[in-house]
Amino acid sequence: MSSRYWSDVVRDLSPYVPGEQPKLPNLVKLNTNENPYPPSPRVLAAIEQELATLRLYPDPNSDQLREAIAANFNLSAEQVFVGNGSDEVLAHAFLALLAQDEPILFPDITYSFYPVYCGLYGIDFEEVPLTDTFQIRVDDYRRLNGGIIFPNPNAPTGCPVGVADIRRLLDHNTESVVVIDEAYVDFGTESAVSLINEFPNLLIVQTLSKSRSLAGLRVGYALGDAELIEALDRVKNSFNSYPLGRLAAAGAAAAMADRAHFENTRHVIMNGRTKLVTALRGLGFEVLPSSANFVFARHPGFDASDLQAGLRARHVVVRHFDQPRIAQFLRITVGTEEQCARLLDALGELIT
Repeated sequence: MSSRYWSDVVRDLSPYVPGEQPKLPNLVKLNTNENPYPPSPRVLAAIEQELATLRLYPDPNSDQLREAIAANFNLSAEQVFVGNGSDEVLAHAFLALLAQDEPILFPDITYSFYPVYCGLYGIDFEEVPLTDTFQIRVDDYRRLNGGIIFPNPNAPTGCPVGVADIRRLLDHNTESVVVIDEAYVDFGTESAVSLINEFPNLLIVQTLSKSRSLAGLRVGYALGDAELIEALDRVKNSFNSYPLGRLAAAGAAAAMADRAHFENTRHVIMNGRTKLVTALRGLGFEVLPSSANFVFARHPGFDASDLQAGLRARHVVVRHFDQPRIAQFLRITVGTEEQCARLLDALGELIT
């Protein structure tokens, strides 16, 4: 469907397709990598306290939140940018930093929003194939480019890239920006934040949607050299000078301050992942090594689409990507112990 009133840009877009949000009773929802555990109680208290101020515009710079994030990473507030979820932060980064003369580089199997941003902003790109074992090999990015971006750990595979490899990439790639999308970094991958003060062309993007259980607040942030952050601010202030509402900013700052809740929650999920991987392999699945809050698995004897449909019929929802190389994989969020038990029971019915 198209309209004669649409612009050429809109007519040619292939929008991102998010994970399904089904309305099924007694649902086990393991398709969008949401945290199955509640956010810090401090978040709820901070939001409740902020309710009385809703008649006022929020701080356009979200200074309190930027300072809270900076303190968490031993950076200055000038090295922090915040936005409505990491997707908006990434969108600003594509326009502010990656819209260059040369094509940008990202993996052939990765977050499917990247080519959407390229289409929206008219950015040329080249896809760099993952290895046969679905790993990002940074030496494959040693070519002329207008920028490099990839998730770490990668999505939807969950496979990580070591900081030493990222350093080697940055040592070679000095003339364009390198964006590391660390949406899932807190579940077992070492962050590259330690390299920010050494490499002025490094931008780290993170989110509070996953490890801090705040997908519903839509808060993401970028960390990098002050000049990179200024570029993001310039785009933001040319688009929406009040990006975060008062409730989101207050809740996010409280989440960043509660380190104990964050550490406990992420370790519960990592332990659950280990148990889930063991159980899936016991059912005959091949499971890629994951450092995220999800696993990527395939069964040699059963079609992934059929398994997904069978699970959905049992009110268990997982993600399937009908794409080359990964069409036989399912991406499964690590849920609670009870959710994982229902998943495994349903799979046991389907494959026996």
